[in-house]
Amino acid sequence: MLDDVLVQIAGSPWALPLLFLLVAADAFLVVVPGEAAVTALGALAVSGGRPPIVGVIAVAAAAAFAGDAAIYALGRFAGVDRWRWMRTARVRAALDWANRRLERSMASIVFTARFIPFARLAVDLTAGATRVPAARFLTVAGIAATGWAAYQTFIGAAVAFLVPGGPVVAVVVSVALALALGAAVDLVLAARRRARRGDGTA
Repeated sequence: MLDDVLVQIAGSPWALPLLFLLVAADAFLVVVPGEAAVTALGALAVSGGRPPIVGVIAVAAAAAFAGDAAIYALGRFAGVDRWRWMRTARVRAALDWANRRLERSMASIVFTARFIPFARLAVDLTAGATRVPAARFLTVAGIAATGWAAYQTFIGAAVAFLVPGGPVVAVVVSVALALALGAAVDLVLAARRRARRGDGTA
């Protein structure tokens, strides 16, 4: 029953437009499950045959790029301290981190931040506020968005290919794996930050 429901949802004409909205909104609200949606549809593309896997990657990449471009524009025209949420301790720390990293290597930090929600927001805002040239930033952001979309989609596709049990199992396992990988990245970065503080470096 659940397998049939998931296949019908994946085959709906609204599946990819909804994916676009979730991924684009994820740029602004980190609680929106954009990554999980990409991974789930990647799994369904293999286990249920719909939507086409190329379509999932293309839509997710376009939405991720649109979200990054919108945050960049927000930083460029509004700065990084206009609203109260921008002045919270966590956001300020992320913005300071992004500013230091952008000065060193813009391309590598945009790629890295694409996989880390708060870092992505901070890098996009800071790039806009510090007037990183739009053509340069958007080119790198587009490549990073495509790489991220392919990565998230293929996690789901690989699980669906390797794990038996149909669409429900494929979706549950692939989303759990994606979340676990994200948590692992967070733990590694937190450990590196603690090590830097212990060494007295930023």
